[in-house]
Amino acid sequence: MATHVTLQDIDEDNFESFMDMELPEHQRDYLDSNAYSIAQSKFYPDFFTHGIYCDGEPAGFLLYDCRAEDVPGLYGIYRFMVDFPQQGKGIGRKAMALLLAELRAKPDVQRIIIYYKPGNAVAREFYRSFGFRECGIDDAGEMIAEIIPSGLPDQQI
Repeated sequence: MATHVTLQDIDEDNFESFMDMELPEHQRDYLDSNAYSIAQSKFYPDFFTHGIYCDGEPAGFLLYDCRAEDVPGLYGIYRFMVDFPQQGKGIGRKAMALLLAELRAKPDVQRIIIYYKPGNAVAREFYRSFGFRECGIDDAGEMIAEIIPSGLPDQQI
């Protein structure tokens, strides 16, 4: 099991460690590559990446947008993955808890949304366990699930 999980920014010193991380064959259709996501973060100023580290070693990747759908205060998690050899160790659970704490601490946060393929039952249950609730399908056919941080009015997309 994972002992110490941290999130660190992706930069010119560590990006190569995340470029070729893989998912098992049955998960590959669920996410774009980390390389594509890193490229997006360089062209979209509201996109941010983090490397997921376990015990100081690269173990996964995430990408979020601090202005999803061009709406201030709407944070969108677009990529969240744990490298195939590191799956099943609790790394994803610890990393998601860290990410949600980081996003909830943002002064402008109103909602946090995550996108995933509707057929991805593992992702659905994982995100539900953190309090995400499904609220619709986007134009690309991906499920949208949301969390309304405490004290904010409940809104639909």
